[in-house]
Amino acid sequence: MNPNVTLTTTSLLSIVFMAFHAADDIVRGMEPGGISTLVGILILVVWLYGTLVLAERRWGYVIILLASLGGAAVAIVHMMGTGLVGGRIANSSGIFFWVWTLIALGVTAIFSAILSIRGLWRLRRVQPRHSPKIDSASAAQG
Repeated sequence: MNPNVTLTTTSLLSIVFMAFHAADDIVRGMEPGGISTLVGILILVVWLYGTLVLAERRWGYVIILLASLGGAAVAIVHMMGTGLVGGRIANSSGIFFWVWTLIALGVTAIFSAILSIRGLWRLRRVQPRHSPKIDSASAAQG
């Protein structure tokens, strides 16, 4: 499969899983919702823009890399130590979906990060070094 299609797919899945996770946190009362949710929405919009509009460009890869690392961090932080998995959420209803979303987010985000690093590396190798070209007509005039 084409690595760029795979990156787009995994990045879009990560965005969906992150949105599910944020919504679930708000519904459970773990996040306040309200106007503070706009920051999360803005992050998802930038991530979506990098994935769809800036695909195969350096800034697209950078945005996907940073957002994917953030998505992986969300999954890791929730699973660490006492974390929320062992804390107040452990005995609540719907815990399976919450944990499954975190695992799916972690997997797709880490895979997206790997693919974006690969894309950045490929851009580095493919792009020729810029050397100033001086054509003979402008050299003769100057």
